[in-house]
Amino acid sequence: MAQPEYLRIAADLRRRIAPGGEYGPGDRIPTLPELCEHYGVSEITVRNALRLLTNEGLVESRARAGTIVRARPAVHRLPADRYRSTPGAKSTPYTRDQGIGWTEYRLDKRFERVQADAELAALFECEVGERLLARHFVFYDNDEPTQMSVSYVRWSDVAGTPVADPINEPWPGGTKAQMASLGIRVTAVTESFSANMPTELEAATLRIGSGVPVLRYTRKHIADTGRVVEVAHPIVRRGDTTIVDFRIELDD
Repeated sequence: MAQPEYLRIAADLRRRIAPGGEYGPGDRIPTLPELCEHYGVSEITVRNALRLLTNEGLVESRARAGTIVRARPAVHRLPADRYRSTPGAKSTPYTRDQGIGWTEYRLDKRFERVQADAELAALFECEVGERLLARHFVFYDNDEPTQMSVSYVRWSDVAGTPVADPINEPWPGGTKAQMASLGIRVTAVTESFSANMPTELEAATLRIGSGVPVLRYTRKHIADTGRVVEVAHPIVRRGDTTIVDFRIELDD
């Protein structure tokens, strides 16, 4: 079966705006009539091709400026040791992931008290209905949203403490340091990863096209007693610019 024309045009435009291609970030690509003439197709065919590239986050339309090539976001690696503490450093695992300083980091936050549903109860290994504090976060790198999450902690652990007050976020050292301030020693972190297409909310919050995949993962902070003290479910990042690194030690 022959490839639809709009897919062929999208593939050619994708090649022309790739790194080292004809058009760079911020450049205006040819107008709709110019593209119709160049490819010898109808306006609707070109519009379908541009819509596909827009959904992929490669181009955007601007009033009076036409269709512009979007800046290519940097690729960030998530190292396996990012949750380890750096004594005296004003940082969190997120700032280390992004390679940014404290002044370049901004956090939108919203706290609410909830009860554990069946899914959260399974993650916390607690009873359904246990009271939790849900902390909704959007993480910014120099005003660019790159991560969003909902982090849950047990209300019995944090009630009446600075950890329960959003004014104290962001907290240097992140969740591990928060738990330490409560006398809880975190000794393990687990993560489970999946990938999918973004929801409408995720695409809008992270400012990505609906065709850009996202990486979703669930994280658990576990105390030295074996008790789960925090669950982030989910953490969401754009998937096309996130690399997760693992190091696995093997016995001889």
